[in-house]
Amino acid sequence: MKLTGAQIFVETLAEQGVELLFGYPGGTVLNLFDALYESAGRVKWVLTADECGAAHAADGYARATGRTGVVLATSGPGATNLVTGLATAHMDSVPLVAFTGNVSTGVLGLDGFQEAYIEGIAMPVTKHSVTVRRVEDLADTIRAAFRIAQSGRKGPVLVDIPKDLTTAVCEFTPRSPAAADAPAKPDTGALEQAAAVLNEAKRPLVYFGGGVISAGAAPLLRQLVKKAGIPAVHTLMAAGALRWDDPMNLGMLGMHGRYSANRAVEEADALLCVGARFSDRVALRPEGFARRARVVQIDIDESEIGKNVAADVSVPGDAAAALEALLPLLRPTDRTAWMEDLRSWQERDYRPRTEETFLQPHQILEDISSMAGEDAVYVTDVGQHQMWSAQYLHHTAPRQFLTSGGLGTMGFGYGAAIGAQLALGRQRRVVMLTGDGSFHMNLNEACTAVSYGLPIITVIFNNQVLGMVRQWQTLFYDHRYAATDPCRATDFVKVAEGFGLKGWRCETPQQFREVFQKALQEDGPVWIDCAIGKDEVVLPMIPGGGGLEDIIMT
Repeated sequence: MKLTGAQIFVETLAEQGVELLFGYPGGTVLNLFDALYESAGRVKWVLTADECGAAHAADGYARATGRTGVVLATSGPGATNLVTGLATAHMDSVPLVAFTGNVSTGVLGLDGFQEAYIEGIAMPVTKHSVTVRRVEDLADTIRAAFRIAQSGRKGPVLVDIPKDLTTAVCEFTPRSPAAADAPAKPDTGALEQAAAVLNEAKRPLVYFGGGVISAGAAPLLRQLVKKAGIPAVHTLMAAGALRWDDPMNLGMLGMHGRYSANRAVEEADALLCVGARFSDRVALRPEGFARRARVVQIDIDESEIGKNVAADVSVPGDAAAALEALLPLLRPTDRTAWMEDLRSWQERDYRPRTEETFLQPHQILEDISSMAGEDAVYVTDVGQHQMWSAQYLHHTAPRQFLTSGGLGTMGFGYGAAIGAQLALGRQRRVVMLTGDGSFHMNLNEACTAVSYGLPIITVIFNNQVLGMVRQWQTLFYDHRYAATDPCRATDFVKVAEGFGLKGWRCETPQQFREVFQKALQEDGPVWIDCAIGKDEVVLPMIPGGGGLEDIIMT
């Protein structure tokens, strides 16, 4: 059948199983939105406050479900507003397809109104970036974008569509949804070597990252640590792959990880790294990381193996396939002595004091965990609240903790929470955790939450300063607080009312518990402004480039 490019766009999205498209209209994509309108809701669109929020919403949708998020923006500033969202998804290996409009092919490169070379701009922060030049190539280019986004190490793809292609007509032939490329099977010899290293070890340790969740390998990981008796530590991105209360889960390692988790890495004689990349927030001193251990690294991206820390055994491939093949090769082993050492080190872990007269971050998060229930999904912005959330929330399952890890994008949270809530439905509770600094970057998306009646609970850790940067200034810049005390007078309760949602303010744990219980009963979005002290800090902390001997606990 002969269709216009705009109709082909809609037909191909429907063919790929796209349910929701996040975006913002504009001149070069009017024909695309018109075709979406004519399709009678086959592909529904969600209008956000701006394109950056739309990109984060598509990202949140993808993180919450594992499916590909989709975003659409117009040319020029609409397209460039996507870049931070694309970079965020790229750093955290999130499958996302972004569509942008552009000026017509005949005037590309002539600096027309709202023209930007988005293909080139996006190239460093996507898996693939392409401008479609012929309407005959449009459907296959879209299909390829979805395949690429989900194949291998997942990530974002950008497809730029000049406006004249949306009105051009060509033959369209429907096809089945594009399947991701099958990953190469892990090498049997490498897996046998890995098993030998782990079976022979006296003090083995698993270090796992977000790749475990991306691969759907969390159930296999849980089987492995139980069968082989190997304790595990995790990155920020992997929270929930093992339950927070699993005795084999030593918790988060790295800059703001537990003393015991970092000590375990130092003392281990074998380290199984699965779906993690030894980032500089984990391997703060790469040359000394796990220096006593033989390192086995499993990763879908072969270029990550040995990149930051040398691997003694390399296993390129999908984490789920590798763990499934590795499991039968591992022997159940008594690790009593090793576990006793670990328990003794856990006695030295940082434990914040508990107070009932004023709000403290750990108490807020523990109350949220107990009140929101195990099915709750948590989304964070970036800063101190993000680290407190990683440390103190009761993480119970994969895809329940959505946060910007690699890029550390302030302003990520509200858009991502919107995407997650729309993906999961109103029956799932989504709680967005933010600081007053981050929230000033994305509170405009409250209009989206109100328009769609989304029951997102936003908890604001309001210390009136840019907390994480100020913490560094306290510790390393002799209390010189340059640009971290913005002296803002924002009344979040009044702002909430202006957007058409409910807002509360609280100053004590009892007030917070009462307010959060009310929030759980609301059908629409709410904000809770929590006053915390400006001198609250995230502990423990190992300074960049430091080692366990440099850990700050007080």
